[in-house]
Parts: sequence; structure tokens; C-alpha cells
Amino acid sequence: MMSDLSSLHRRLAAQLTQREATGTRRRLTLPAAGLVDFSSNDYLGLSRHPTVQAALHQAVAEAAGSTGSRLLTGNSAAAEALEQQLARFHRAEAALLFNSGYAANLGFFAAVPRRGDTILYDEASHASVKDGIRASFATAWSFRHNDLHDLERKLARATGAVFVAVEALYSMDGDMAPLTELASLCQEKELYLVVDEAHTNGVYGARGEGLVAELGLEDAVFARILTFGKALGSQGAAVAGAAVLRDYLLNFSRPFIYTTALPPLTIAGLAAAYTVLPTLTAERKRLFALSDYLKTQLNAVPGLHVPAASHIIHPVFFTTSPGSAYVRQIAAAAQSSGFDVRAIVSPTVPVGTERLRLIVHSYNTEAEVEGLARVLAGQVTVG
Repeated sequence: MMSDLSSLHRRLAAQLTQREATGTRRRLTLPAAGLVDFSSNDYLGLSRHPTVQAALHQAVAEAAGSTGSRLLTGNSAAAEALEQQLARFHRAEAALLFNSGYAANLGFFAAVPRRGDTILYDEASHASVKDGIRASFATAWSFRHNDLHDLERKLARATGAVFVAVEALYSMDGDMAPLTELASLCQEKELYLVVDEAHTNGVYGARGEGLVAELGLEDAVFARILTFGKALGSQGAAVAGAAVLRDYLLNFSRPFIYTTALPPLTIAGLAAAYTVLPTLTAERKRLFALSDYLKTQLNAVPGLHVPAASHIIHPVFFTTSPGSAYVRQIAAAAQSSGFDVRAIVSPTVPVGTERLRLIVHSYNTEAEVEGLARVLAGQVTVG
């Protein structure tokens, strides 16, 4: 037995060594204090908003944990009230809480599409969508990123109920799905559109309701995955859609059924954050302005390129395609200069597409953007 265990340890170590040799080994790092934030998903600063903080302090007197799954001892009047608040805010019939956006995507795709159905998903979809698809008995094919013509070609092979899975705003490239065109196609072909709003929830829409609501497509989308770990500054997620969808997930979605519920502290913070969201119009406007300013500043740096299509999340590519080690070196230099900048390398993105991933926030300043551009200009090798 010990020999088998030792052999397995060696196998695991060999795989890590291979990652080390290719420069793709992942490690945990502690955030450095005092750096200018160009990396976190806290777009609007809600994680430290006074109203949210006050709600958390008030909730400290409650139980520390939820004590069980929602179907056993973990349900609460506060959780149900939050779901009703979410449904009203996002103009959906109902919503069901999950413990993370990952769990929500996994729980939806593993449960709702059945054997004989088809899932067509954008090739740039998040890992949680792909893992949910792997857990489903439905047939699945990817289509080229944001390519409706390729999607239509794949439809020829589809059977049963056909689900089309996209992200409103893609987390690695920062570009948007063509939601209006997708919704029109799905309505015409009687397809079920599923939109992951992880990076648009709280940011788009007149009150922060998300991109689907901003475009008036609520009735054209079968399900929305609303994540709270980004602009809401917290944790958890919800699936918003019809009441029958909520009831179905409650009965058949294993990541919901067999998971300890979100704690009371998180529920209280989210309820408070959703009361604040409609008041953050100026912050959202500033966020978009800074996003455009960052693209302008960095595209003026020789050797760098930020795609025009990126929003809020900005991949910074190097014209020399230098590889993982060089991108990590640039990120480390930026951090040493006081800017929290992260490298995104293989296997998270394909080899040859290594990049810095910059995220702007409503609390960043033009001076900080200019300072980061100067630092990068002093580090980049122009080939």
C-alpha cells in the first residue's frame, strides 16, 4: 500500500516538475499591501462600501454559519427575501442562490440539459460552464468565439432542446457577446439562451441590473447566471429565470442540493449591496471613462496592444509574443513599482496569447493609469 502511495506521489511530483519546466506552474501568493489595484474584480468598490460594511457589522450578532444545506437547516427568511429582491431587481420571475458563480454554472448545465438535448457553447466560455457541460448527459459542441455563422452551422447537428451558452463579457479578453443578435437567432430558431453575467452584473444597466437588462432582453434569455464575486464585492451567485426553472434546480441541481448554504453574514451583505447598486450611476460612468482612458494610454506605448473591443477587463498583449516568463517579469516589475498587475499565461490561455490582464475600477484615477503606462513603457522590449 505504501509503495502504491509513494508511486502516486512521484507521479504527481513529475507532473508538477513538467509544469515548472514549461513555466506554467501555478502558486498561491499573498496580496501585497498598498499597491494600486489593477487586478481585483471589485469594480465599484462595494466590498468596502460603508452601507455594506454597516450591514455586515449588524449581522455579526447572528449565527456564524448557516448550519446546513438550504433543503435541511440552512434556509432562512433572509435568504428567501434576497432571492425575491434579486428577481425584482433583475426583472426575472424568480432566482435561486448558489454558493459561487462556478457552482451556479456547474449546477445549471449538469441538471437542465438532458440526454438527447444539445448544448452549443462559445469556445471562450468559462471553465465552470465547460465542467457543467462535462457533467451533463447532453451532446455539446463549441462554436468559434462570437461567431454566429459558426453557431448556425453547428445547429444542423443539434437535437432535442438546444441551449446556447455565452458570457455577456468574457473574462480573459474583455469583449462582449453579440447578445442582441444571439437573442434574435435563438427566438427565431426556438433555442434556449443562457447568459453568464459574471462581469456585467452590477456594472451595466441603468441601475446595475446587467447587460441583458440594459439591452431589454430579459424575456429572450432562458437563464442568467448572476455572480456576486465581482462588482457586488462579495461571494455567491444566483440563477435568474422562470419560477419553474428555480423549482427544477432546487430539486435536481446537485451543487445546490448537497452544499451548505451561504452564511447569514454573506446574505446580509448582498442584500445591502443591492440597495446601494442603483445609487452608483456616477461610479459606473467613471468606470467606463477610465476604461477608455486606459486603452488610449496603453496603446500609445510601443510594443503593447490593447484590443479596442475590451471593456473594463483589458488584456495587454506584447507585439513580440515573448512567452510566459517575460510576461511574468513585466508583471513583477509593475508590482515593484506599486501597481497590482497580474500575468495570465498558459494553461489559462493558449500558448502564444500570454498577456497582462488589467482591470479598472471606479476608484482608480487618471494619474494611476498614466503612472502604470509609464512603468510598462520602461519595461517593454520593442521587437
